[in-house]
Amino acid sequence: MSLPGKNSIPLRVAIIGSGPAAFYAVEALFKQKDLAVEVDMFDRLPTPYGLVRHGVAPDHQKIKSVIKVYEKLATKPNFRFYGNVELGRHVSVADLRNYYHQIVYATGAQTDRALDIPGEALNGSHAATEFVAWYNGHPDYRDCQFDLSQERVAVVGVGNVAVDVARILCRTNEELAETDIADYAMKVLRHSKVKEVYMLGRRGPAQAAFTNPEAKELGEMPGADMIIFPDEAALDPLSEAELAASGDRETKRKVEILQEIAARAPEDKPRRLVLRFLVSPVELIGDASDHVTAMKIVKNKLVESRGKLSARPTDAYEELPVGLVFRSVGYRGVPLPDVPFRDDWGIIPNEAGRIIDPESKQPLLGEYVTGWIKRGPSGVIGTNKPDAVETVGCMLEDLNRGATLNPALHTAQAAEDLIAQRQPNFISFADWQRLDQIEVERGKAQGRPRVKFVDVDEMLRALGREPIVEAVETR
Repeated sequence: MSLPGKNSIPLRVAIIGSGPAAFYAVEALFKQKDLAVEVDMFDRLPTPYGLVRHGVAPDHQKIKSVIKVYEKLATKPNFRFYGNVELGRHVSVADLRNYYHQIVYATGAQTDRALDIPGEALNGSHAATEFVAWYNGHPDYRDCQFDLSQERVAVVGVGNVAVDVARILCRTNEELAETDIADYAMKVLRHSKVKEVYMLGRRGPAQAAFTNPEAKELGEMPGADMIIFPDEAALDPLSEAELAASGDRETKRKVEILQEIAARAPEDKPRRLVLRFLVSPVELIGDASDHVTAMKIVKNKLVESRGKLSARPTDAYEELPVGLVFRSVGYRGVPLPDVPFRDDWGIIPNEAGRIIDPESKQPLLGEYVTGWIKRGPSGVIGTNKPDAVETVGCMLEDLNRGATLNPALHTAQAAEDLIAQRQPNFISFADWQRLDQIEVERGKAQGRPRVKFVDVDEMLRALGREPIVEAVETR
C-alpha cells in the first residue's frame, strides 16, 4: 500500500484546538514542499484563535495582529475549520482514528493552579483566568460575577496574566472604550469602585516574570500611580550575585525600571497599583457572610536551592485589607476523553510531541501533542512555533517510515459528512469570517476594534441559522 502524502492520497491530519500552537503546526505542515496534506481543525468554541481571542488583554491589540498569519493558513483550500465541535461530545478519538492518518492535540492549559491556603473558597476569591475570560467575552464565562464594589483588590502573581488583570482593573473608562473588551465587562468596569490593587510576587524584582515593556507600561498608566517599596525593589545579595554572573542585560534593565518607579513620588492619580515583592499569601480572612475581607501575607527571603533561588517564609506577617482576590500562580492542562494524561504535571505525556502510552511507555501510533498541553504553561505566543515544528518533525519522520493510522474513510467529504450529522451547528471558517466582519462593523460604529459576540446562539442567528437541539453524543 502506498504511503499517504501524495496527491492521490493526501495526508489527512486532525488538529484539536485552534490557538497559536495549533496554527503553527498547520504552518509547519504546509511548508513541506513535497507533501500533499489536508488539515481539519476542531474547536469546542465557534471562534478560532484560542487565547489570542480569549486570553490576550483587550488593551494590547498589537499582539492580536498575529491572527493575520493564521488567517492566511485558514483560507488555503486544503484547510477546514470545524468550530462548535467538541471532542468527546460530537466526535470521539475513535472517530478521528477512522478518518485521519494523524491527530494533533493543541488544547493549551485551561485551568489555574490553586493557592492551597485557608479561606481560598471564600466569596470574592477567584482564578485570574476566569476574570480574563469574562472580560474577553468567552461564552463559558459571560455570566460570571465579580464584586467590583470593593475598594481594594489583591492579584497573586507577577506573570503576564497577573499583569493583565492588574492593568485592566486600573484602566480609565476612556482607555477601555477604545478596546474590544466585552460590552458587559466594560459596563461593569465603568462603575468599578476599585481604588487600590496589590500585585504580589513571592520572589524579588530580578525574578519577576513580566517583561520590561510591561513594567514600563504599568508605571505610566494615566489613571493609576504605581507604588513599589524601595526596600522591596532593592536586590538581596543572592539576586545581585546571580544577576552579575548571568550578565542578563534585560533583567538588569527590568530591575532598574522597577527601582526608578520606586523612587518616584505619587502623582495623586485616582487609583494606586502597589507592586509587592518577597511576599506570599498564607490565609484569606472572611466575614460572617463568608466574603473575603483581608489577606494575611508572609514576608519571604530568598535562599539557594538546587542551583536556583527560591522563596522561604520568615516569621514576619501582615494583613492586607482586600475584598477581592485573583490568583495567578500557574496553569495546567485538562484531560481529554480517551487521551493519556499526566495529572501530576498537567500535560499529555509525550516525547518531543509523540504521545506516550502510560502502560506500554511506547509512542501511540499517529497521535501527537503541541503547545502548553505538551510542555506546560511556559513562554509567549511565539514560543509555540518551534514547539510545533518539533512535533511536526516527529510526524514527518513517522510518515516516512509508514507509521501512521490507517483510516477506513480518509476523504475530506467523508469527515464533513460525519461532523454535519453529529453537529449540524458546526461553524466553518467562512462562517467565522462573516462573524468577524459583523464584529468589526459593530466596533467601527463605536470607534472600537470590534464588538464581540459572546453567545453561541447569537452567533448562529447572526449567520441566519436557528440553533438546533443536539441529539447525538459520542459517550
